[in-house]
Amino acid sequence: MEFPVHIPFVEQLGFSLHSVGDGEAELRLTIAEQHLNSWRVAHGGVVMTLLDVAMAHAARSVNRRELDTGPDLGPGVVTVEMKTSFMRPGEGELRAVGKLLHRSTTMAFCEGSVYGAGDKLCAHATGTFKYLRALPAGRALKSLGGQRD
Repeated sequence: MEFPVHIPFVEQLGFSLHSVGDGEAELRLTIAEQHLNSWRVAHGGVVMTLLDVAMAHAARSVNRRELDTGPDLGPGVVTVEMKTSFMRPGEGELRAVGKLLHRSTTMAFCEGSVYGAGDKLCAHATGTFKYLRALPAGRALKSLGGQRD
């Protein structure tokens, strides 16, 4: 399944989208050399990115009529905060599952889990995401102070 939006960083890492809909999303990644830390297991940044992207897709997977940007997914989201706990090293194929726990007009509250070899839990996260309408092509997001990021 293809990602609904072009995310160069996610494509570079080699994530694949396996399912998305009804407040849930599943991504997978087969660990390769470029994903490893000095201990020869998945780098924490890779695991956290899997969690972030899985939760963001779960947040977007519930069609929100007042903010819709397309028939398949609701509006875009940006991560406001994320808390991650690591239980064991990520090895082999990693499977990330994101779930939407609650949403408001402007915010989504999610959780995500990454499972590694033997389908053992490697990491768990909670995250808060802000819904955004799409910006016109070529425009950057503005910070709260009005300056461009």
